[in-house]
Amino acid sequence: MKEMCDTLSLSWDVLQYETGDVLEVMPSQNVAAVDAFIGHCGLDPDAYITVEQRKRPNSSSGSDTMTISCQPVKLRTLVESTLDIASASPRRYFFEVMSHFATAEHEKERLQYFASTEGRDDLYQYNQKERRTVIEVLEDFPSVRLPLEWLLQLVPRLRTRMFSISSSLLAHPNQVHITVAVVSWMTPYKRKRHGLCSSWLAGLDPRKENILIPMRFHRGALKPPPPSIPLVLVGPGTGCAPFRTFIEQRALLRAVEPVAPILFFFGCRNEAKDFLYKDFWLSNMASDGVLSQERGGGFFVAFSRDQPQKVYVQHKMQEESRLIWNLLKSGAWVYVAGSATKMPTEVMSTIEEIISREGGFSKESASRWLRQLEKAGRYHVEAWS
Repeated sequence: MKEMCDTLSLSWDVLQYETGDVLEVMPSQNVAAVDAFIGHCGLDPDAYITVEQRKRPNSSSGSDTMTISCQPVKLRTLVESTLDIASASPRRYFFEVMSHFATAEHEKERLQYFASTEGRDDLYQYNQKERRTVIEVLEDFPSVRLPLEWLLQLVPRLRTRMFSISSSLLAHPNQVHITVAVVSWMTPYKRKRHGLCSSWLAGLDPRKENILIPMRFHRGALKPPPPSIPLVLVGPGTGCAPFRTFIEQRALLRAVEPVAPILFFFGCRNEAKDFLYKDFWLSNMASDGVLSQERGGGFFVAFSRDQPQKVYVQHKMQEESRLIWNLLKSGAWVYVAGSATKMPTEVMSTIEEIISREGGFSKESASRWLRQLEKAGRYHVEAWS
């Protein structure tokens, strides 16, 4: 997996969000993929259709469904905005339905095999493991012509993506910043894949005006900390995004009120390639900055690929265990953000070890101490896959 990160800045006349909030973005799809899908399925892109959503009534006694009518919409617009044709892989039932519409006998037999119990492993190798898209599957079975009503039921829905906001509204009035990892990878059979939303955002031309990006704000999982609370932040990769907000906010507030120190543990692969916001962190490490050691804080970076032995944030935390314990004793809140794989669990285990070693607790007592931290609302995790 190859990652490149950048920051998208958006402007409104009036904008409201809070520290720790999340931005939900609906991506646009590749025009060529949409054209290929419409052409393969024999659809008229300029046809107007009306989609009706059926919902059950609120009354528990009612057995009928009620219909919500929508305004007519161009078929091309419907495909672009609702059907994930070039990112998500179809489910097993998609192949079963396709088998009923295949006119070539060899395609029908293969689709029936994929839909059977015996063909489950081969379907996994063909579909999920390769992350085959809907348009790729349809192109592999050219004799299949699924009617529109079946396509609308079977094609995965285009889903929004959530991004932690990486800016403080105090520092950037009427702007919101998000930090995006543009992901690309190779499948086992050497098919190049790209993240749908991140690639689309990265491809936008900032010189053009009136770029439409459908989005809305949501309350994030990370409760914003009061300025008087010391913080221990752990954010590898784009997990640093919400912590840029915390630090930016506190750096501005310190001019008018006392602010508590911050310890920040940031991790990336290479210093030269993906040291996100390097100048920002270092400027706040300077004398009297909110990350400065003079104020009881600190900034510690783990470059995992810059030496033969991999170094992660938990290794840096072990090295600074005394600083972490001192802040925890003084009432610090812990925030962890980033990949939902192993990182959150390993960071929690590291903090438990620090509590045990520095506090002189048994493993069981340290575990209880950490659970109390969670119950008191002083341990927050925001993780994504």
